[in-house]
Amino acid sequence: MKKRFLGIAVFALAMCLGAFALTGCGGGDEAAPADDAAAAADDAAAPAADMLGEDGIFTVGFDQEFPPYGYVDEETGDFKGFDLALATEVAQRNGWEIKLLPINWDAKDLELESGTIDCIWNGFTYEGREDGYTWTDPYMDNSQVVVTRVDTGIESLADLEGKTVMAQADSAALHLFDEGADQYDLGQTFGNLQTTPDYNTAFMELESGAVDAVAIDAPVAAFNIQGKEDVFKVLDEQLSTEHFAVGFKLGNEALRDAVQATLLEMVADGTVEKIAGDYADQGISMDGWCLAAE
Repeated sequence: MKKRFLGIAVFALAMCLGAFALTGCGGGDEAAPADDAAAAADDAAAPAADMLGEDGIFTVGFDQEFPPYGYVDEETGDFKGFDLALATEVAQRNGWEIKLLPINWDAKDLELESGTIDCIWNGFTYEGREDGYTWTDPYMDNSQVVVTRVDTGIESLADLEGKTVMAQADSAALHLFDEGADQYDLGQTFGNLQTTPDYNTAFMELESGAVDAVAIDAPVAAFNIQGKEDVFKVLDEQLSTEHFAVGFKLGNEALRDAVQATLLEMVADGTVEKIAGDYADQGISMDGWCLAAE
C-alpha cells in the first residue's frame, strides 16, 4: 500500500509541475504574471520609441551661433539660450534624457530626416515652411529687420539700393528675397546679396565695412548690438513679421503633441515667464510670447 500511495503522489507531483510549466499552475488560459509585466513594458516603451527613436533620447538640433535662442556661453562653454532652456524643461517634465546637438543650419533637413535629431528648436521661423515639417503652434512673434552701421547713411529700406546685404544661409530673412516672396522686389535693388553660415561672421563683415547691411531676426539683432549702439543700428522699417515654432519630422505628431502640451503646462504655471526673465537682458520678453491655451 505504501508503494502504491508513493506512486500516486509522484504522479500527482509530476502533473502539477507540467501544468506549472504551461500555465504557471494557475489553470485556464490566462497569461502568466511575468508575461503580463513584459507585455505592459513593451506597450509603454512603444510610444517613446515612436516619438524619440530607438535611443529614447530627445535630441534637439540648434544653431549654436544664434543668441539669445541658442549659443555657447563664453565663460563656461555650456550651451545656453531661451529655446534650449524651454526644451530642457520639457524633457525633464516628460522624463526624457535630452541631448542638445549643434547642427549646420544648411543641413538641418538632412539631420531631421535621418533621425540624427528629433526636432529643430532654435528661433525656427514657421512662415514659408508650413508644409515641410510637423509643427507646434507658433510660440513667439518674430520680425525680420535690417542692421547697418550708424555711419553708412542708410536710414530706410529704399536706401539699400546698390548696397551689399548679407543674410544667413537658408534663413527666413534670406528667403524673403526669393522670387515671389514678400521682399523680392527690394532684393532686386541690392548691389549684391551675400550669405554666411552664421551671424557672428555677418557682424564682423558689417563692422569691417565688407557689407553694408545684415538682414536678421529682430531678437538676434538686439542681442548682437548690445553695447555697440554707437556702431550698429536697426532700421525702423521691418522686412516682415513672423513667428517661431518647433519643427519635427513630417508625421511625428506624437512628439509634437507631447512637447506642445508640456509647453502649455509651463505657460500656465509661470515657468515660461520665469525662463523669459532669465533672458530679459538679451531681448526676450513675454510681450512676444503667443502660445496659450484656447
